[in-house]
Amino acid sequence: MSKSDAIPFSQPEENTLGVVVGNAKRAVQSTARRLGRAATAHRASLGTAFLGLGAAIVVGLRAVYGLIRMVGQWDAYPEPFAALAAWIVLAAVLIGAIVMSRVTGDRLPDWMFGLFLAGLAIAFALDVIAIWELQDIGAHATAALTAGMALLVLVALRGSVEILTAAGVVALALIVVTFFDAPLGALGDGPWLATQATAIAGAVLPPVIGVVIVEGFRRMVQVELDRVLVQSTVSAPRFAVGMLASEELARLDLAAEELLDAVANQKTKLPLSPKNASVAAQLATELRLHLIEGRRETWLYHAVSESEQLGKSVTLSDKSSLAGLLDPTQRDGLLSAAWLLVADVPSRQGRRRAAARTLNLQIGPVVPGGSTVPDHKIAVPITITSTGIPRNRVDSGVWGAIARIGRYSDSTQDGSLRVDIECIVDNPADQ
Repeated sequence: MSKSDAIPFSQPEENTLGVVVGNAKRAVQSTARRLGRAATAHRASLGTAFLGLGAAIVVGLRAVYGLIRMVGQWDAYPEPFAALAAWIVLAAVLIGAIVMSRVTGDRLPDWMFGLFLAGLAIAFALDVIAIWELQDIGAHATAALTAGMALLVLVALRGSVEILTAAGVVALALIVVTFFDAPLGALGDGPWLATQATAIAGAVLPPVIGVVIVEGFRRMVQVELDRVLVQSTVSAPRFAVGMLASEELARLDLAAEELLDAVANQKTKLPLSPKNASVAAQLATELRLHLIEGRRETWLYHAVSESEQLGKSVTLSDKSSLAGLLDPTQRDGLLSAAWLLVADVPSRQGRRRAAARTLNLQIGPVVPGGSTVPDHKIAVPITITSTGIPRNRVDSGVWGAIARIGRYSDSTQDGSLRVDIECIVDNPADQ
C-alpha cells in the first residue's frame, strides 16, 4: 500500500480497495468538510501571514515617505496631476492587495495578482510621465520607486519566482527609463550615477530580500514540523503502525462500524447480500494486513519512512527489528544523530552538497559472546555509515546524541564517516 493510499479523505466514498462502504460515505464526507473548513481558516497560521503583515507595514511607511516627497516637489513637476494620479492608483492597488490578503488566506488569486501588477505598471508609467522633463529619475521619482517596493506586500502570498520576476522587470524598466532620460554627459557623472543606482536598489532589493527571508522561514518551519512529527515515534511500542497507517485504520474502523450498525439496526438484512458480504470480507482483509504490518515494523522504520527529510537520505537495515529494543533515551539519541548528520548543513556548503549526503543505519545482527554485558542485557551493534559527511564537518551535537545510544568508536572510510556503536538493551527473552 502506498503512502498516497493512506491519506484520509482522499476518496471519502470508498475504502482503500475502492468499494463503497454502507453509510460511511456520509459520515466521512461530513468530517472531511469540517476539517477542510478548519484547515482553510488556518492555512497561514505557521507565521508567513505575520511576515506578510510586517512587509505591508514597511511598504506603508515607504509609501508615506514617497507621498510626502511628492507633495514637497509639487511645484517642480512638469505634470503634477500625473504624479497625483500615479499615487491614487498605487494607493488603490496597495489597499486592495492588503484587504484581499486578509480575506483569501495564504495566497492571492491569479486574477488579483494580475490586477496588482497592472496597477503597479500604470502607477509607474504615470510617475515617469510626471517627471520626464526633469531628467533625473532617481532624485524625483516617488510612486515609481514605491511601486517596485510594493512587491514586498506579496512575498507571503505568491511564489518566489513570480516576485523575483516582477522585481527584475521593475529593475529593467527603471534602468531603461533612467538611461533614455539621462541628460548629456550625465552617464559619466559619478554623483548622478550614484543617485540613480541608490534609487533603483531601494526599489528592487526589498522584495528580493523579503523572498529570501520568507523562503528560509518556510524551509525552517517545514523541517521543524517534520522533526516534531517524527519525534513522536520515540515513545511508540516496539512494534506499531505508523502515523499514516493509524489514519487508515481509523477510516477502516469507521467503515466497519457503519456496516455493523446497519446490520444491528436491520437496515442491512441477514444473511448479507453478495455485495455486502464482499465489502465485509475486504474490510477484514485490510484490517488483518495492517495488523500483520504492525508486528514487523519498528518505530525507526516509521520514523524514516514517514519523514520527508530522513526518507530521502537514510537507508535502514534492521532485519531482526532490533531497533524496537532501544529505550526512549537511546531512540532519541539515534534519531537526533541521524537528523543532525542529514539536515544540519552549513550554508557555505550549499544545497548540492546537502543533496549528496546519505546515511546508512545498520542495526544488528547480535553476535553471541561478542562482549561482556550485564545480566539480562544484550549488546545490539549499530553502524552508522555516511557519504558526503567529512569527519571534520560533523556538528559537536552529533557526538552527544550518539553517546546516549551507547559506547562508540568512529573512523573514516573512503573519505566518509563511520560510527560503530555498542547499544546495551534489555534482553527480550526476559520480558
